Amino acid sequence: MLSDAPGPTDPSQGEDPAHGLIFGRVLDGHGGCAAIGWEAASDWTPARPGEVLWLHLDRTHPEVERWLAARADLSEATHDVLVSNETRPRAYREGDALIAVARGINLNPGAEPEDMIAMQIWASATRVVSFRRRPLQTPRDALSTLEAGQGPLTAGDLVSDLLQRLVSKMNQSIVEMNDRIDQMEAEDEDLDVEAMLADIRDIRRNSLALKRYMSPQHEALLEIQRGAPAWLSETNRQEIRETIDRLRRYLEELDVSKESVLVLQDDLNNRAANRMNRTMYALSIVAAVFLPLSFITGLLGINVGGMPGVNSHIAFWVTVALLVAIFGVQYLIFKKLKWL
Repeated sequence: MLSDAPGPTDPSQGEDPAHGLIFGRVLDGHGGCAAIGWEAASDWTPARPGEVLWLHLDRTHPEVERWLAARADLSEATHDVLVSNETRPRAYREGDALIAVARGINLNPGAEPEDMIAMQIWASATRVVSFRRRPLQTPRDALSTLEAGQGPLTAGDLVSDLLQRLVSKMNQSIVEMNDRIDQMEAEDEDLDVEAMLADIRDIRRNSLALKRYMSPQHEALLEIQRGAPAWLSETNRQEIRETIDRLRRYLEELDVSKESVLVLQDDLNNRAANRMNRTMYALSIVAAVFLPLSFITGLLGINVGGMPGVNSHIAFWVTVALLVAIFGVQYLIFKKLKWL
């Protein structure tokens, strides 16, 4: 799996970990790109019409912090958004620039998908700068299409492509959760209830964690659509609308998943309650049967004078017959009352 961990340290190849540059590329406007180093990117200007600079930076690097602080075209609020750990999805315009904070599924090995990774974006007509704190697969996926000569053509194409890729990867986690729910619903009654309840807790927790960021991300995309800068073409806006619709469907699927596991949990609870009720019912019938019998045998077993049949050799059998008769009467009564 591709990640955006630093690759070669040769600045000419567009990677410069010493300055926090994960990679730098200049889009040629025809689907391809060329690598650019940190020093060249610092004072870059388009050499030809259609060129766009894309820098992907590690926002935890001190050099990135200093570089942002030195930029006069960034307000203090925007600077804080781009380097802050408060990464709730949002989007707004600052002049002709678009600032967005988005979240993507954590596909790093050993990570929980619901532990979503933030990516901040600052974009203008000729520059796109993306920031991350932890490795994220989406920028590398976009880069691979550029290096294959089939990537975005403009800054608007690049921004809409990044947002679309971030959202589309959410589907994988939702599909996996729904598959697990279908599997649990298809299992027979001889199931491990404790294991299923643990799975249900995980699914509910994951759904809540995903929705925690997906709902504000939906609002952020709507804000981009409402206040789209001029360099976002009509095609870009249409792609963002489609991304919004896709994210809305994912949110609806999350709601369905939560409802499904609640129904499944209720079914498990009902099964457990029914089993307990059947057990308690059987114990109650047994108690009802033996209560009068135990009373008679207990009464006859007291060790006081005057007990009838103490000296009779048939008293025991008379007592047994009486107990059998009482049991028979109880059985008929229980059958008539439909307790058996």
